[in-house]
Amino acid sequence: MAPLILSTSLSSKSRSRILAREAAGVLEAAGHAPEVFDLRKTELPLCDGEAAYGHANVAPLAKAVEAADGVLVATPVYNYDVNAALKTAIELTGKAWTGQAVGFLAAAGGQGSYMSLCGVMNSLMLDFRAICVPRFVYATGDAFDPGPGGEELTDEAIKERIAELCDRTVKLSKAWRQITAQ
Repeated sequence: MAPLILSTSLSSKSRSRILAREAAGVLEAAGHAPEVFDLRKTELPLCDGEAAYGHANVAPLAKAVEAADGVLVATPVYNYDVNAALKTAIELTGKAWTGQAVGFLAAAGGQGSYMSLCGVMNSLMLDFRAICVPRFVYATGDAFDPGPGGEELTDEAIKERIAELCDRTVKLSKAWRQITAQ
């Protein structure tokens, strides 16, 4: 299976990107071939409801989302919500999310924002009939420690949740594709 990992942070010191790398490693170890689409490397325009849809980087993202065997979204949480880059990506690719199984990996500054994913989940489910994995990963700064090459994920419980999320997202995607193919 070829799940997509969408890393949405634009920060050079992104903790959500660390979560995305961990998920990629888990998926590879399980024999999957994940594609990582990093919005820090592939700039998207702000959605203007007009010309932005024709931007050169929109079609490759839409194709990656549509073709994926499940999507794992790694996002930072800012001001009790997912970041604007994720919202823009969804606005620009819209229908590509239809019928996708979507899991979330969130990095936040504190425990108070743990419900911040609900809005984007509702949008994906109601607008595009995506299926959101009901258990997501939510990591705060305590889950990371400085390492020799930068910050590292050190919290074993978070690592286990990432493994569980990867497994459930792939299984849900496979099951949903079988159901809808009938």
